[in-house]
Amino acid sequence: MKSLLIFALGILVGTWAARGFGAGKEQEEKSEGLIARQGKEKDANRSKLLEAFSSRGRMVNDEVMEILGVSEATATRYLEELEQEGKVRQVGRTGHAVYYEKV
Repeated sequence: MKSLLIFALGILVGTWAARGFGAGKEQEEKSEGLIARQGKEKDANRSKLLEAFSSRGRMVNDEVMEILGVSEATATRYLEELEQEGKVRQVGRTGHAVYYEKV
């Protein structure tokens, strides 16, 4: 009985390992495709955001969320990145008084 249990466990582990090793390359290719797609989407969103700054002059986080259809945290990240690149600047420190304007 004990040897039958060990035999069955060996088959299960062997099958699991064979599937895991074969799926690694396929999963890696899917990940590379996902990363490329996310990079393109981010570039498109940044372009859209810079166009909006050109026409509006200044914006608040809520407007960025609405324009891009992203979360508050993502909108904040986009604005912080543009600020670090010197493309926009933050006016105000915290809360509802904060807005960003094109440099």
